[in-house]
Amino acid sequence: MPKLNRSDLWSLEEYAEQRPTFRTKVMEHKKTRQLPMGEHARLYFENELTIRYQIQEMLRIEKVFEAEGINEELESYNPLIPDGHNWKATFMIEIDDPIERAQQLANMIGIENKVWLQVEGCDRVYPIADEDMERDNEHKTSSVHFLRFELSPSMIAAAHSGGAILAGVDHAAYTIPEFEIASAIRDSLVEDLDEITIN
Repeated sequence: MPKLNRSDLWSLEEYAEQRPTFRTKVMEHKKTRQLPMGEHARLYFENELTIRYQIQEMLRIEKVFEAEGINEELESYNPLIPDGHNWKATFMIEIDDPIERAQQLANMIGIENKVWLQVEGCDRVYPIADEDMERDNEHKTSSVHFLRFELSPSMIAAAHSGGAILAGVDHAAYTIPEFEIASAIRDSLVEDLDEITIN
């Protein structure tokens, strides 16, 4: 599994110097790593660069410089880096008004299992959701979910061969009909996948 090590990170002093340039690079990169799902939801796809930025920011904010604390952050965030045969994303339900948000979250229980991606010509892939902890209860869902979309070798090969990537949401309270994701996002997601040859 791909993972970051302490040697991949800057010290707090180094990061203070590198941060302006690095942050600009990451913000530009993230433009092709987020996928709007209708008006009120969005998928934020993670990879090694986005996770490295997240770790560096956490260390900076918390002023962590000891090995134990750095290793704890690495252990927390490394599982969010895709493994070459999947896509990993944060699914955010984004509703500003707190009253409306509470009402919608009560109606959206189970939505994390109804988000899907599909490589053209292949089956839809529904995610493995919230492996770290349960985020639904009997009254409402969370506004944040962590999703892992596992792809078969044939799906990976199809993506590398130029197949379009489609997306949608099947939940009764928040249905997003099938749509094709933008080519820039598609190309960025294909970079997460191993090269596979299907004989």
